[in-house]
Amino acid sequence: MAINKKQTADAFLELLEIVRRLRAPGGCSWDQKQTPESLIPYLLEETYEIIEAIEKGEIESLKEELGDLCLHILFQAELARERGQFDISESLRHISDKLIRRHPQVFNNNKSKQSTNDMDMHTSWEANKQKEKQRENILDGVPKNLPALVRARRIQEKAANVGFDWKKLAPVLDKIDEEVTELKEAVALKNQVNIKDELGDVLFSLVNLSRFLDINPEDALRKTILKFEIRFSQVEKELKKKGKHPTDSTLEEMDKIWNSVKKKTRA
Repeated sequence: MAINKKQTADAFLELLEIVRRLRAPGGCSWDQKQTPESLIPYLLEETYEIIEAIEKGEIESLKEELGDLCLHILFQAELARERGQFDISESLRHISDKLIRRHPQVFNNNKSKQSTNDMDMHTSWEANKQKEKQRENILDGVPKNLPALVRARRIQEKAANVGFDWKKLAPVLDKIDEEVTELKEAVALKNQVNIKDELGDVLFSLVNLSRFLDINPEDALRKTILKFEIRFSQVEKELKKKGKHPTDSTLEEMDKIWNSVKKKTRA
């Protein structure tokens, strides 16, 4: 699909003008009361709705949700402009300049001397990022509020970019076995502090495995949660046919139905 520059620019400016009108006197009282902080929950919600649309392959939903997220991006930028902090054009110019600067293999005139290896390019990107942000430590810059699985993966990737990583899958699997053994030992000793610590180590090592297998741990866990929800709802339906409810059924009875549903869904 070809890009219509004028159409895109007009749509962008129209949305920006709508946001400004909603914020202006005579606009919407709700929009006028918002602050950068008050909009954070909605910003996060829209982001996760985009992720859900992508995972479900729902193109119409994706188109709509991307627009919703654009609204919140422009809303945040407009709040900053009103306070005399910056304009959205500065944000756009900043990211354009950064992309050009961090991709010399694409925008540098002497392209033949640039590496085309994906790993080299990613390492170069991280190195340039570290230098530009004037960060003291390699692991700095990963947002603290990221979901734990996502943050664990990003932390591991940053360490791997400077060579702190296993080269093969076997030791990664061995590390998981080691951490599970230590968790079992902590459970046997009934030391709650150590149990929590060792459980964290197991989860961290599993994220590392997902990275080696090139699988997003958040995606994998969300799919498993959905699978559990579907199967458990089937258990409820089967019990309902018998005039029963999970609360008045035995674990053995529910487990038998679960295994039956599991076989059918795998078939």
